[in-house]
Amino acid sequence: MRRRILPFDVWLCLLLAALAAWGTGALAEQLAQKAYEKEVAAHAPVAGQIGGPVGESAFHAQSVSDLLTHDTFTVPSHGIEYRNRGAGYYDGKYFQALTLPSGELVAAWINEESVQLIDGTDYFTSNKLLPLGRVVFEDLSQNQTFLDQIQFREPLSRTDFYVDMVGETAVLAEDQAIEIPKLVTQLLTVIILFPILHAIGSKLGLFPAYFAKKKKVEWE
Repeated sequence: MRRRILPFDVWLCLLLAALAAWGTGALAEQLAQKAYEKEVAAHAPVAGQIGGPVGESAFHAQSVSDLLTHDTFTVPSHGIEYRNRGAGYYDGKYFQALTLPSGELVAAWINEESVQLIDGTDYFTSNKLLPLGRVVFEDLSQNQTFLDQIQFREPLSRTDFYVDMVGETAVLAEDQAIEIPKLVTQLLTVIILFPILHAIGSKLGLFPAYFAKKKKVEWE
């Protein structure tokens, strides 16, 4: 098998472009970090709003019937039962199979930041109150892959709605919000800078030109 080695001009231009991309990537990372911090602050959970911590007046739903007869509510949960029965991605949202006190199982989108411990301090065993939530009607059965994920242990009691306990607090994960702009910036830097560097080197006579100018043919 023949080994192909990149020509000197190609790898040199790639190396220089990669060095520049390291710098532009670092700058993009700093800008993305600042933008992410502003985004998080703008979507911070607010008590009394969907996705925020609940107050004393919040209704404590016990069953599917309770969910459907109240505009907003919280759900009491023991330990990590609310996130220990199955999960899956639906339309970019990470849903948990939430067990209601009645034993019924529903899909819930939960803001973990607003979950409150109501007795004790142990995350795994203390009783909790979930964030303020509401019912969103949607036919979850249209996404069989999602159902296979979230129902891997037992079926949901209802698939015609989900519980939204996130609301306007949703933001991208930090690694996605920062790493994606950084990688895109680095890639664009290499794509844009490589031909420019090679063209400069060609003009200076250091590299062979990719596209030689055609000589005009003079007709006698």
